[in-house]
Amino acid sequence: MAAAFSSDGEAALRRELHPMAGGPRGDKDEFYEMDRAAAFVSDGGFRKVALQFPDALLADAAAVAARMEEETGAEMYVLGDTTYGSCCVDEVAAEHVSAEAVVHYGTACLSPCGKLPVLHVFGRQHLDVGRCAEAFRELYPERHSRVVVLSDVVYAHAMGELEKQLSHEYPNIIFSHVLCGDSPGPALPGEVRQFGRRFHMGAAEELQDYSMFYVGAEGLALTSFMLTWNRCPFSSFDPATGQGRRETLNVNRALMRRLYLVERARDARVVGILVGTLGVSGYLDVLQHLRQLVRRAGKRSYTLSVGKPNPAKLANFLEVDIFVLVACAQNSLLDSSDFYRPIVTPYELELACNPAREWTGNYLTDFRDLLPGACAHIELPPAVPTAEAVPDVSLITGEMRAAHLCDPLAPQPPPSTTLACRDQTRALAEISPAATFLESRSWRGLEQQLGKTTVSKAVQGRRGIAIAYEDEGCEQL
Repeated sequence: MAAAFSSDGEAALRRELHPMAGGPRGDKDEFYEMDRAAAFVSDGGFRKVALQFPDALLADAAAVAARMEEETGAEMYVLGDTTYGSCCVDEVAAEHVSAEAVVHYGTACLSPCGKLPVLHVFGRQHLDVGRCAEAFRELYPERHSRVVVLSDVVYAHAMGELEKQLSHEYPNIIFSHVLCGDSPGPALPGEVRQFGRRFHMGAAEELQDYSMFYVGAEGLALTSFMLTWNRCPFSSFDPATGQGRRETLNVNRALMRRLYLVERARDARVVGILVGTLGVSGYLDVLQHLRQLVRRAGKRSYTLSVGKPNPAKLANFLEVDIFVLVACAQNSLLDSSDFYRPIVTPYELELACNPAREWTGNYLTDFRDLLPGACAHIELPPAVPTAEAVPDVSLITGEMRAAHLCDPLAPQPPPSTTLACRDQTRALAEISPAATFLESRSWRGLEQQLGKTTVSKAVQGRRGIAIAYEDEGCEQL
């Protein structure tokens, strides 16, 4: 799961772009929906538009941009390497060129954006509907099975044809529909809106009574679905192989791993809040919510924006005990096994720091569900005096830890100006977790050593490149 959102950069430098890799097999106008995209630009009166492409479709970017400029007369800017995940709309890069709108191509997480108008063009990937229907019949021989059909967005165009083939055989089948942006108005009884999908059940029916059938390849989207709807059995059909299967991912084992990370978050004293998106609506609100949550729990927090996270970047912050990643629903489940410190989701941090939130078996990957007014928001309970707090023991270290919330009205010094008496002369010194940790290191990086280094004349250094300086002889291999 980590490879799709974080890397060391070497893979991007060595990657080869093939025109047909994940791209159109037939007519490009149909695949990229040129008419609909041109109408979006013309009807909106946009003069500067950003075209965002994933790596698999970047080989066609120049041709698509030229065609769009010819059709609309507007200036087109191609966005290649995204600031964060390619499934999210990169509003930051679009604003660098003063774009008035964004056309996003390829797979999308469908997270709502708050600044620019967005048109999603998923790309009409080929789907053998007949083979998909046949695989469905093999997986669900009982004609009265209750099944919800989900799909990757690149196959959403073929769901209507699949529904025609199966609906008359399976009276209890439900097809989800792609929902771009927030739907106006509250959800109707029996309506489910999640992950950019919408489907309707009976008012008296429960989602756990249904099975899930996913059309698409194995990936972050399917993993997110399975963890969130972990009470529903899953099966899938991979259009690339033409094979259907019952998903054997041990969801309970995956949840146990995530709950272990919750326990690590309870032990943490310093929390690093990683900004993993600048375009998803509500990300600033959840950042403020997490800062308040961490402060009430008696912990310190740093807010970090490092682009796409990787182990080398985060290893620079050794004073941080655990990181929480604020990203879209698909990219928030980052596998942190290769990282020096664990990475949790906002929901997992809430489980660790909010005593009022209990584990119910439901898992949330959309951070907007935690905000005030959302469906899963739970208010923090009142503060408890330290003397009356129930003692808590870490299940990992076996040590006692604070499990009560601090008084929100108690005066809190600003994080950057925490002052303490340093000696008996009443001199003041600035204290911070980072500075304290730095003092305990045996190696602290480059130091000036003023007055301790002997002054010497400048001498000419080596010439050439590091792999073969000019004064080095050529060795015969």
